Amino acid sequence: MSETLGRDTSHASAGELVEALARRDVSSVELFEAAIARIEDRDGSINAVIIHDFDRAYEAAKAADSAIARGERRALLGLPMTVKESHNVAGLATTWGFSEAKEFRASIDSVGVQRLKTAGAVILGKTNIPVSLADWQSVNPVYGRTSNPWDVTRTAGGSSGGAAAALAAGMVPLEFGSDIGGSIRVPAAFCGVYGHKPSYNLVPQRGHAPPGLDGGDAPIAVLGPLAVTADDLALALDVLAGPVGDEATGYLLDLPSPRHAALSDYSVLMLDHHPLAALDKEVKQALTDLADHLDRQGATVARRSSLLPDLESAHQVYLGILGVAMSRGGPSRPDALSAHAWLDLLDAQVSVRRQWAELFKTFDVVLAPVFGTTAFEHLDEPDPTQRTLLINGKSTAYFDQLAWSGMATLAHLPATSAPIGASVAGLPIGVQIIGPYLEDRMTIEFARLLEREFGRPARAWDT
Repeated sequence: MSETLGRDTSHASAGELVEALARRDVSSVELFEAAIARIEDRDGSINAVIIHDFDRAYEAAKAADSAIARGERRALLGLPMTVKESHNVAGLATTWGFSEAKEFRASIDSVGVQRLKTAGAVILGKTNIPVSLADWQSVNPVYGRTSNPWDVTRTAGGSSGGAAAALAAGMVPLEFGSDIGGSIRVPAAFCGVYGHKPSYNLVPQRGHAPPGLDGGDAPIAVLGPLAVTADDLALALDVLAGPVGDEATGYLLDLPSPRHAALSDYSVLMLDHHPLAALDKEVKQALTDLADHLDRQGATVARRSSLLPDLESAHQVYLGILGVAMSRGGPSRPDALSAHAWLDLLDAQVSVRRQWAELFKTFDVVLAPVFGTTAFEHLDEPDPTQRTLLINGKSTAYFDQLAWSGMATLAHLPATSAPIGASVAGLPIGVQIIGPYLEDRMTIEFARLLEREFGRPARAWDT
């Protein structure tokens, strides 16, 4: 292993490791062994990587080293990583946290996992989730609870909680998650890493469904990467994005470049108030500080706009669609909507999308909280509808916080979660960077510019 890379690869980004592999400064087997050692050393109190596939991963690492020696170059060739439990990996369990599904084994890889493997990634195993991917705590009867590496008395978030925790603890440099209610963005913010919720259907969902199902996509669910740098989000998105199946017959991926190359050129709307969701004063102050900094840099920063959709009515549409999507595949289902009621929701969704499109003719990005608090202490109330969060001394309903993530989700917009600071208690604080439909490169680029401005965030194991 090259002394320039250093003996501890846990601090390197995915892109840095891929470049080191291509130069043959380090081997894939060495990175595999180092990652396994970190998982075995660090995961005991965290419980992030709950399915190990080390034997097959070792063979994949050896194959990657042989390919590199032959001169092959691929986007992720030889890179060890993990994926969220809900993604099908041939031969591994896919339970979505349901105890009834603990014997289910996927027969083939999901499209996303296939693309990662084709790009050369070495899949070490899978990371933890909540039941049905329906919580901001990653706990289930099959695998138990995942804790936050910054403070194990607190949640790592959900539903990609194991993914974000594995990144924050330095176990792996890259992860593959999913998001319908902040499931990429919230864990990223709670754990101080980066996460990207892509524009709807940018990353194919085939092979990411409750155990045994393989049908149509939920009209608000997406798949996307989590990483330790913004550049790594772009690297992974290039691998994962693009049409599949019949659509690939006629469609090609051609995402637009970011609108600007410097923070000073951006027109920004700071949205730090929602009529339905409270916001902790420390999180709000971090957003205020960010807006002030951008203003001093020369960016155009607005604190309000009449172009915003009615956030309260839009949230009701989001909740209606979410309720149907989240009940799919579970052991019980709520009363079904009529077909006309469902179509009414989809019509309302289109209207909201059009309003956001108009807004983005004036603004480049919208900055908003990812969640109203930093990572909260583990909550043991089994019925999430009965849970509350204490925000600024007031008790608020747990699921009120869906309002922050639901804005981008309902409108099919890309949203990148980026670390921007820490609370007095030392817990990470993130910002949600929302952009126009299919302008994913811009929200990731904005996150990269923030990272360049403020430096790469610390990881939990460094503290």
